[in-house]
Amino acid sequence: MDPIKVDFSKKDGGRKNDIVIPPERAALKIVLSVICTLVLAAVAYYLMLPAVNLKSYDFYIYLGIVAASYVVFNGLFANVLGKPEYMPYVKKRAVVPGIIIGALVAVVAVGFVVSSEFFRAESYSKIISVRTDGNFSEEIPEEDAESFSIIPKLDEDAAAQLASRALGNLQKEGYVSQFAVYPQYTQINYKDKPVRVAPLKYDNIIKWLTNMKNGLPGYVIIDMASESTEFKKTENGIKYSPSEHFNRLLKRHLRFEYPTYLFADATFEIDDEGTPYWICARLDKTIGLFGGTDVIGAVIVKADTGESEYYTIDQIRNDKELQWVDRIYDSDLLVEQYNYYGKYQNGFWNSVLGQKNVITTTMGYNYIVKDDDVWMYTGITSVTSDQSITGFALINQRTKETVYYSVTGGTEYSAQQAAEGRVKDLGYKATFPLLLNIGGEPTYFLSLKDPDYNIVQQYALINVAQYNNNKMGATGTDLNKCLASYVSALKSSGISVDIETDIIPDSTEPDKPAEEKLTASGTITDIRTAVMGGESYYFIKLDSNEAYFSIAASTDKSVVILNKGDSVTVTYSGEGKIINADSVKLG
Repeated sequence: MDPIKVDFSKKDGGRKNDIVIPPERAALKIVLSVICTLVLAAVAYYLMLPAVNLKSYDFYIYLGIVAASYVVFNGLFANVLGKPEYMPYVKKRAVVPGIIIGALVAVVAVGFVVSSEFFRAESYSKIISVRTDGNFSEEIPEEDAESFSIIPKLDEDAAAQLASRALGNLQKEGYVSQFAVYPQYTQINYKDKPVRVAPLKYDNIIKWLTNMKNGLPGYVIIDMASESTEFKKTENGIKYSPSEHFNRLLKRHLRFEYPTYLFADATFEIDDEGTPYWICARLDKTIGLFGGTDVIGAVIVKADTGESEYYTIDQIRNDKELQWVDRIYDSDLLVEQYNYYGKYQNGFWNSVLGQKNVITTTMGYNYIVKDDDVWMYTGITSVTSDQSITGFALINQRTKETVYYSVTGGTEYSAQQAAEGRVKDLGYKATFPLLLNIGGEPTYFLSLKDPDYNIVQQYALINVAQYNNNKMGATGTDLNKCLASYVSALKSSGISVDIETDIIPDSTEPDKPAEEKLTASGTITDIRTAVMGGESYYFIKLDSNEAYFSIAASTDKSVVILNKGDSVTVTYSGEGKIINADSVKLG
């Protein structure tokens, strides 16, 4: 029997009309398409984890994928690629999904427009409230010899390098090369000390499978003042984190508990007892449908059990039991909000054309501790200036309290250049500066690092107002002497400063005869680090000697790359349980 031929090219007034021919068992194929779409929707939700929230772009993308998948499954079950005559049928079945996708696109487009800065500049300028009458010399605590000794000396890169070394302690627990440090180093105020805390992660999926029962064994604490690290083992292990899989993945755990919440990236913190938590800020779009991102609360998740509790932003600000929480507002979000404030005070067009009184943050930020909270600070400059600042903004990362201090001077980048210029012959690189109050004078504090080994070698103090005055700054390998030199420079310039500096006096003992140089060769069985007087020291024990050989990184940079098991030759003089070394040679 000859196949039935159907003419699909009938024309009416030049317009093509398709004849709709349903495939065999069309009803069954519709049911199968619906079932497959639901399965795909479940899988896509499990993987994408969109918030079921009309203020989430991801939610619209998810719905669009689900609607489009129904059309695709219809086409597959109708075998439209093999039988083109069913294409009109598939097109007809795609009308409703097409309308849904079109509606989603329309909502997103309208939402984007009504949320735009062009129409809502005034609302954006008010998203953060700024107190502008801050008095720097009165409100920022003055540094003295005691407080100066505990200021943070490490930036995030140096902290990361120290954190990785702390993993050597895991070998004592029977974990060898199972974990790495998760690249998040949250700076908090812990027991009145500035520290960064870093969780661990599984090195790969195989190591996750072999260790998932007990979870991650602990976390790393990096003391920003003493430049030391400690691995802190937890009793029950950390079983919920961004490096977990399936239902223990932190993001998935949160989504199933709070399906409608918009979340910022979770940050790792510890309370005063050292218990690890994930702080998960809840976001809202406060301007139009998609604009004006702000924090309205936070879910605090216990890292070992996954127990969680939601707190409003007012509870976090006012509940003394939550005082240990240091970071609710992400630094980049705070910078974004402050830039809205500085940009749109006089409307949208002024920000583009006249730019009268338009200010912006400088390219970077750092943290100081004030009133037992961690405050982010950043310089504020005119949009037409690139070397000078009009002042500083301090923003509380727990409460979003914001204060502007009017201080003229150089930007943080200018201070970095000034500090590096003082040690140009050594080639050290300056960290992003920390803002200090020394005798009422706004002062940049910077660490100077050896770029090859990322180790802090010296310190610098640069006066904010007179950053380009070589006499208004100081550098040194010793923190106390650096402070003393800076105070002396201030006094020499007629600035009255009442600070007692703890200077270690120079030795007045007569020179001793040179000791005989000795050598010891062997395999390294133990290596430890410590910071003394601003110097990073390494203590090396060989299998051929009972003593530890002590050597500063500035004396021999090669000690930075030494590991247990390396064969070395140490040149030293003297005797005792700890012996000063002059050099360490591999091989």
